[in-house]
Amino acid sequence: MFNGLFHIREPKNEPVKSHAPGTPERTELKAELQRMLNSPVEVPCIIAGEEVRTGDLVDLVQPHDLSNPLGRYHRASTKEAELAIDAANEAKIAWSEMDWSSRATVILKAAELLAGKYRHTINAATMLNMSKTCHQAEIDAACELIDFWRFNTYFMTQVYDDQPISTQEVLNYMEHRPLEGFVFAISPFNFASIAGNLPTAPALMGNAVVWKPSSTGVLPAYYIMKVLKEAGLPDGVINLVPGPGPAIGPPVLNHTDLGGVHFTGSTHVFSTIWLTIGSDIRKYQSYPRIVGETGGKDFIFAHESADVDILATGLVRGAFEYQGQKCSAASRGYIPDNLWPQLKQRLLDEVAMIRVGDVCDFRNFMNAVIDAAAFKSITGYIDFAKEDPNMEILCGGSYDDSEGYFVQPTVVVSSDPRSKLMCEEIFGPVLTLHVYPQGKFEETMELCNTTSPYALTGAIFAQDRFAIVQATRALRNAAGNFYINDKPTGAVVGQQPFGGSRASGTNDKAGTWINLERWVSPRTIKETYVPPTDFRYPFMGER
Repeated sequence: MFNGLFHIREPKNEPVKSHAPGTPERTELKAELQRMLNSPVEVPCIIAGEEVRTGDLVDLVQPHDLSNPLGRYHRASTKEAELAIDAANEAKIAWSEMDWSSRATVILKAAELLAGKYRHTINAATMLNMSKTCHQAEIDAACELIDFWRFNTYFMTQVYDDQPISTQEVLNYMEHRPLEGFVFAISPFNFASIAGNLPTAPALMGNAVVWKPSSTGVLPAYYIMKVLKEAGLPDGVINLVPGPGPAIGPPVLNHTDLGGVHFTGSTHVFSTIWLTIGSDIRKYQSYPRIVGETGGKDFIFAHESADVDILATGLVRGAFEYQGQKCSAASRGYIPDNLWPQLKQRLLDEVAMIRVGDVCDFRNFMNAVIDAAAFKSITGYIDFAKEDPNMEILCGGSYDDSEGYFVQPTVVVSSDPRSKLMCEEIFGPVLTLHVYPQGKFEETMELCNTTSPYALTGAIFAQDRFAIVQATRALRNAAGNFYINDKPTGAVVGQQPFGGSRASGTNDKAGTWINLERWVSPRTIKETYVPPTDFRYPFMGER
């Protein structure tokens, strides 16, 4: 046993590489992209450290180039889900009893491997399989995941350091045990960093995990598993089972050993998971922990004092980076009529300069939406706007899926502040604006607060400090992450803990001790140095 106090230094956020022309990272990433395009892979399930091939092969699609798949993956079924549960339960015993410092070392080593040897690999896989620009891949798959792994180990020590008060006569201490049973991690397509964090955060705290990645984000998940394996993660601690929800979900969610669910995805799926667990809660060994981050109808609210250039940049970046497929993406905006003429022209000019196309062309600001279902849903909203007399398409509105799932950046103006496009999550490059009378600031904030069931992110743009204070107070419950004069996307681990409430999730703030606390079950231990030897108390004495 190591007799010493093990400390993890406070980390710093991973610097973002620019990939500007002439930089070595640009050259190296382009070479890795070409290598990956020329070398199709076959991705297996990974269960108990073994590569499991089901024979049910599915293409690894490039959303921007449908004719050239990146390879294929073996789709898991109910059988593989059950094997993964058994593997997790078996691995959990030794893993949970391992010193926390040893678990931390695995994750810290993974961060260093990702920052160096695997950086271009994970970025290229994310760009090609999820259709991201090099910048969006860099801030996500590389930097944010590195930050999750470094900061989570540091925050783990804060959880373990939370100890009760002892007295001269009694020693009190708290053991932060992993949950009984296994954790089910379900990750989305849109962030490789979230895909890497959902299974590893519970694992860091001593849990074993069954991980179902999105079927449209399998390639980055595969390389994340490779990084973790090289970092020394024992077999079976995390088990990768890419497959459809209807096949993987039921055997996992109905298993008596389910200890928790770590989820990011749609509100509908998350609520269905909650209903499934709650429908017969008595079958579980313990009440499963349910942690989820779901959808958003994120807003930008402009005051009459806002700087138009800053506002326009926030709207364009907030709405159209990664094709609006961020749960935090700006999807609705409230613009005072005194700013509208100038802002309108600025938006027309800015959006006209946006290039849309293949990820390998670094001049493109946008790429393709993720799949045919997303394309159909997003374009359905655009078509609805074309027919609604209360809406005007200011720019964009065109789309084409002949080569890839391309949707042009679209700005819609809605005279009705509670129209379909102002209320519903679109999850694509469609920004809907409502122009309000500048004297109706307070009334319009109440509209913003009550229009959507979500409460994930939002922003106020203003120069007037009183307006900023008013908005911060009035929109207190409308967003779990609130921004002042900045776009409502791009939360940084350790700086802006991320999560929302209402229909946007449980707000357990990924990348902080708050999230890690959900993956432990504390035990309080009291030790009395000199126990009493007589049951009687002094008050019982008689003169």
